Amino acid sequence: MINYSTSEENYIKAIYHLQPDGIVTTNELAGELKTRAASVTGMMKKLRSKKLVHYESYKGFRLTPDGRRLALMIVRRHRLWEYFLAEKLKFSWDEVHVVAEEMEHVSSKKLIDKLDEFLGFPRTDPHGDPIPDANGKIEVSRNICLTELPPNKTAIVAYVSDQSIGMLELLGHKKISIGTPIEVKKKFSYDQSMEIRIRQQAATTISGELAKNIFVRYDD
Repeated sequence: MINYSTSEENYIKAIYHLQPDGIVTTNELAGELKTRAASVTGMMKKLRSKKLVHYESYKGFRLTPDGRRLALMIVRRHRLWEYFLAEKLKFSWDEVHVVAEEMEHVSSKKLIDKLDEFLGFPRTDPHGDPIPDANGKIEVSRNICLTELPPNKTAIVAYVSDQSIGMLELLGHKKISIGTPIEVKKKFSYDQSMEIRIRQQAATTISGELAKNIFVRYDD
Protein backbone atom coordinates (compact mmCIF):
# COMPACT_ATOMS: atom_id res chain seq x y z
CA MET A 1 0.00 0.00 0.00
CA ILE A 2 1.30 3.44 -0.97
CA ASN A 3 1.61 5.95 1.85
CA TYR A 4 0.95 9.63 1.19
CA SER A 5 1.99 12.66 3.20
CA THR A 6 -0.47 14.48 5.44
CA SER A 7 -0.36 17.46 3.08
CA GLU A 8 -1.11 15.31 0.02
CA GLU A 9 -4.05 13.68 1.77
CA ASN A 10 -5.41 17.06 2.85
CA TYR A 11 -5.39 18.26 -0.76
CA ILE A 12 -7.10 15.11 -2.02
CA LYS A 13 -9.78 15.36 0.67
CA ALA A 14 -10.32 19.07 -0.06
CA ILE A 15 -10.88 18.36 -3.77
CA TYR A 16 -13.36 15.62 -2.88
CA HIS A 17 -15.34 17.85 -0.52
CA LEU A 18 -15.40 20.74 -2.97
CA GLN A 19 -16.43 18.64 -5.96
CA PRO A 20 -16.44 14.82 -5.66
CA ASP A 21 -16.91 14.15 -9.38
CA GLY A 22 -16.17 17.52 -10.93
CA ILE A 23 -13.52 20.13 -11.57
CA VAL A 24 -11.97 22.29 -8.84
CA THR A 25 -10.02 25.45 -9.64
CA THR A 26 -6.71 26.51 -8.15
CA ASN A 27 -8.34 29.50 -6.44
CA GLU A 28 -11.09 27.33 -4.92
CA LEU A 29 -8.49 24.98 -3.46
CA ALA A 30 -6.38 27.86 -2.19
CA GLY A 31 -9.43 29.32 -0.45
CA GLU A 32 -10.46 25.98 1.07
CA LEU A 33 -6.97 25.24 2.40
CA LYS A 34 -6.12 28.86 3.25
CA THR A 35 -2.93 28.84 1.23
CA ARG A 36 -1.41 30.59 -1.80
CA ALA A 37 -2.32 29.68 -5.37
CA ALA A 38 1.37 29.03 -6.10
CA SER A 39 1.45 26.40 -3.35
CA VAL A 40 -1.62 24.71 -4.81
CA THR A 41 -0.04 24.61 -8.27
CA GLY A 42 3.08 22.95 -6.88
CA MET A 43 1.09 20.30 -5.03
CA MET A 44 -1.16 19.61 -8.02
CA LYS A 45 1.90 18.86 -10.16
CA LYS A 46 3.03 16.34 -7.53
CA LEU A 47 -0.41 14.72 -7.29
CA ARG A 48 -0.70 14.58 -11.08
CA SER A 49 2.64 12.75 -11.27
CA LYS A 50 1.20 10.20 -8.83
CA LYS A 51 -1.88 9.82 -11.04
CA LEU A 52 -4.25 11.10 -8.35
CA VAL A 53 -5.56 14.13 -10.27
CA HIS A 54 -6.23 15.10 -13.88
CA TYR A 55 -5.56 18.63 -15.10
CA GLU A 56 -7.78 20.31 -17.69
CA SER A 57 -6.19 23.38 -19.27
CA TYR A 58 -7.76 26.69 -18.20
CA LYS A 59 -10.33 24.81 -16.09
CA GLY A 60 -8.79 23.07 -13.10
CA PHE A 61 -8.29 19.70 -11.51
CA ARG A 62 -10.42 16.65 -10.87
CA LEU A 63 -9.73 13.40 -9.08
CA THR A 64 -8.72 10.31 -11.03
CA PRO A 65 -10.38 7.01 -10.04
CA ASP A 66 -7.33 6.33 -7.82
CA GLY A 67 -7.61 9.81 -6.32
CA ARG A 68 -11.30 9.34 -5.55
CA ARG A 69 -10.64 5.97 -3.91
CA LEU A 70 -7.97 7.58 -1.73
CA ALA A 71 -10.32 10.45 -0.83
CA LEU A 72 -13.05 8.02 0.24
CA MET A 73 -10.61 6.09 2.43
CA ILE A 74 -9.52 9.34 4.14
CA VAL A 75 -13.16 10.30 4.67
CA ARG A 76 -13.85 6.79 6.03
CA ARG A 77 -11.03 7.08 8.58
CA HIS A 78 -12.10 10.58 9.63
CA ARG A 79 -15.74 9.72 10.18
CA LEU A 80 -15.01 6.46 12.01
CA TRP A 81 -12.68 8.30 14.39
CA GLU A 82 -15.37 10.95 14.92
CA TYR A 83 -17.85 8.22 15.81
CA PHE A 84 -15.36 6.57 18.17
CA LEU A 85 -14.56 9.86 19.91
CA ALA A 86 -18.23 10.76 20.36
CA GLU A 87 -19.66 7.35 21.25
CA LYS A 88 -16.82 5.75 23.21
CA LEU A 89 -14.86 8.68 24.67
CA LYS A 90 -17.90 10.99 25.01
CA PHE A 91 -16.40 13.97 23.19
CA SER A 92 -19.08 16.52 22.29
CA TRP A 93 -19.94 16.66 18.60
CA ASP A 94 -18.35 20.10 18.23
CA GLU A 95 -15.03 18.70 19.54
CA VAL A 96 -14.60 15.55 17.45
CA HIS A 97 -13.76 17.12 14.09
CA VAL A 98 -10.45 18.73 15.09
CA VAL A 99 -9.16 15.57 16.79
CA ALA A 100 -10.27 13.35 13.89
CA GLU A 101 -8.40 15.65 11.48
CA GLU A 102 -5.19 14.38 13.06
CA MET A 103 -6.21 10.75 13.42
CA GLU A 104 -7.46 10.38 9.83
CA HIS A 105 -3.86 10.18 8.59
CA VAL A 106 -3.24 6.86 10.37
CA SER A 107 -3.46 4.78 7.21
CA SER A 108 -3.41 1.18 8.51
CA LYS A 109 -6.29 -0.53 6.73
CA LYS A 110 -6.31 -3.35 9.29
CA LEU A 111 -6.66 -0.83 12.14
CA ILE A 112 -9.51 1.05 10.44
CA ASP A 113 -11.36 -2.15 9.53
CA LYS A 114 -10.99 -3.39 13.13
CA LEU A 115 -12.23 -0.02 14.40
CA ASP A 116 -15.26 -0.27 12.11
CA GLU A 117 -16.01 -3.76 13.44
CA PHE A 118 -15.50 -2.67 17.07
CA LEU A 119 -17.97 0.18 16.59
CA GLY A 120 -20.58 -2.13 15.05
CA PHE A 121 -20.20 -0.87 11.47
CA PRO A 122 -21.89 2.54 11.95
CA ARG A 123 -23.39 4.05 8.81
CA THR A 124 -23.12 7.72 9.80
CA ASP A 125 -20.79 9.88 11.89
CA PRO A 126 -21.96 12.09 14.82
CA HIS A 127 -23.03 14.83 12.37
CA GLY A 128 -25.06 12.47 10.19
CA ASP A 129 -22.53 12.23 7.33
CA PRO A 130 -22.41 8.76 5.72
CA ILE A 131 -19.35 6.63 6.46
CA PRO A 132 -17.88 4.87 3.39
CA ASP A 133 -17.52 1.10 3.85
CA ALA A 134 -14.27 -0.82 3.39
CA ASN A 135 -14.80 -0.76 -0.39
CA GLY A 136 -15.47 2.97 -0.52
CA LYS A 137 -19.23 2.57 -1.03
CA ILE A 138 -21.46 5.22 0.53
CA GLU A 139 -25.06 4.56 1.48
CA VAL A 140 -27.05 7.68 0.65
CA SER A 141 -30.06 8.35 2.88
CA ARG A 142 -33.22 10.10 1.75
CA ASN A 143 -33.42 13.10 4.05
CA ILE A 144 -35.44 16.30 3.76
CA CYS A 145 -34.73 19.74 5.11
CA LEU A 146 -36.61 20.62 8.30
CA THR A 147 -38.16 23.54 6.40
CA GLU A 148 -39.95 20.98 4.19
CA LEU A 149 -41.35 18.88 7.04
CA PRO A 150 -45.16 19.15 7.21
CA PRO A 151 -46.56 20.60 10.46
CA ASN A 152 -47.50 18.19 13.25
CA LYS A 153 -45.42 15.35 11.80
CA THR A 154 -42.57 13.86 13.84
CA ALA A 155 -39.23 13.18 12.15
CA ILE A 156 -35.73 12.22 13.29
CA VAL A 157 -32.75 14.59 12.92
CA ALA A 158 -30.40 12.79 10.51
CA TYR A 159 -27.87 15.35 9.25
CA VAL A 160 -26.54 18.87 9.83
CA SER A 161 -25.18 20.69 6.77
CA ASP A 162 -23.33 23.49 8.58
CA GLN A 163 -20.87 21.78 10.91
CA SER A 164 -19.06 24.88 12.14
CA ILE A 165 -18.34 25.09 15.86
CA GLY A 166 -20.78 27.99 16.23
CA MET A 167 -23.61 26.04 14.62
CA LEU A 168 -22.94 22.92 16.68
CA GLU A 169 -22.86 24.97 19.88
CA LEU A 170 -26.21 26.50 18.96
CA LEU A 171 -27.73 23.10 18.23
CA GLY A 172 -26.39 21.80 21.54
CA HIS A 173 -27.99 24.75 23.34
CA LYS A 174 -31.30 23.92 21.65
CA LYS A 175 -30.82 20.23 22.63
CA ILE A 176 -30.86 19.15 18.99
CA SER A 177 -28.54 16.33 17.89
CA ILE A 178 -28.49 13.42 15.45
CA GLY A 179 -31.34 11.07 16.38
CA THR A 180 -33.44 13.74 18.10
CA PRO A 181 -37.21 13.40 17.41
CA ILE A 182 -38.47 16.78 16.21
CA GLU A 183 -41.90 18.11 15.25
CA VAL A 184 -42.76 21.36 13.48
CA LYS A 185 -45.72 23.07 15.15
CA LYS A 186 -45.90 26.33 13.18
CA LYS A 187 -44.03 28.13 10.39
CA PHE A 188 -43.78 31.94 10.24
CA SER A 189 -43.59 33.40 6.74
CA TYR A 190 -42.32 36.80 7.95
CA ASP A 191 -38.79 35.61 8.79
CA GLN A 192 -38.98 31.86 7.99
CA SER A 193 -38.64 31.02 11.70
CA MET A 194 -40.60 28.10 13.10
CA GLU A 195 -41.99 26.75 16.33
CA ILE A 196 -40.80 23.21 17.04
CA ARG A 197 -41.24 20.59 19.71
CA ILE A 198 -38.39 18.27 20.73
CA ARG A 199 -39.47 15.03 22.41
CA GLN A 200 -41.92 15.94 25.18
CA GLN A 201 -40.41 19.36 25.92
CA ALA A 202 -42.27 22.63 25.65
CA ALA A 203 -42.38 24.13 22.16
CA THR A 204 -39.57 26.53 21.25
CA THR A 205 -38.82 28.83 18.32
CA ILE A 206 -35.79 28.52 16.01
CA SER A 207 -34.64 30.81 13.22
CA GLY A 208 -35.08 30.03 9.54
CA GLU A 209 -31.28 30.10 9.20
CA LEU A 210 -30.94 27.32 11.75
CA ALA A 211 -33.83 25.31 10.31
CA LYS A 212 -32.39 25.22 6.79
CA ASN A 213 -29.25 23.49 8.07
CA ILE A 214 -31.15 20.65 9.78
CA PHE A 215 -32.11 17.60 7.72
CA VAL A 216 -34.48 14.94 8.97
CA ARG A 217 -35.57 11.40 8.17
CA TYR A 218 -39.31 11.29 7.63
CA ASP A 219 -41.58 8.51 6.43
CA ASP A 220 -44.76 10.02 5.02
